[in-house]
Amino acid sequence: MPLTVEEGEYLVRLARRSAESYLLRRSTAVEPPPFESLKENGGAFVTILTYPERGLRGCIGFPRPIMPLYQAVARAAIAAAVEDPRFPPLRLPELADVVFEVSVLSPLEDLSSMDRGELPSSIVVGEHGLVVEYGPYSGLLLPQVAVEYGWGPEEFLSQTCLKAGLWPDCWRDRRVRVFRYSSEVFAEVRPLGPVERRVLRPGERG
Repeated sequence: MPLTVEEGEYLVRLARRSAESYLLRRSTAVEPPPFESLKENGGAFVTILTYPERGLRGCIGFPRPIMPLYQAVARAAIAAAVEDPRFPPLRLPELADVVFEVSVLSPLEDLSSMDRGELPSSIVVGEHGLVVEYGPYSGLLLPQVAVEYGWGPEEFLSQTCLKAGLWPDCWRDRRVRVFRYSSEVFAEVRPLGPVERRVLRPGERG
């Protein structure tokens, strides 16, 4: 079942509140939500963006449903704020200048048995995100990343390989596992402002 706007708004508020509580008191405590659907296990990513530039400030999450969704969002928010190795830890005053975005992931769909030449045609930019795995290497890119950079399906696959620390056309190698998924995205319009469901523009099939 798709999340309602109210459920999505709750998750975005939870993400901001969790990051703020950690920065203020190093608290990781989180109260159960009023929505039963958010207590079910689910995968989620939290993205922190500068406002109004929308520059990336942190993005971390859990692609697989290993814990209740609300806990995944709370933990991901804290990690995105202070543990993303690409950025220095977020400082408390910065909270007024960033927006929080929550992506709730569908179960991963394994495409590894497909003919590798047909993989691009199975990916719709704007609808699908990607995961590649090979031994200890793994990489994930959210659906909105391909939209924002204007990538086609083949470039999206290659960039996910690079995110995993692998060679660009690793997706052609049958030893590499490839997964796709969809996501529901909810985001603050401005810091502490209204929350809306993000609708990504439809992509073209490869």
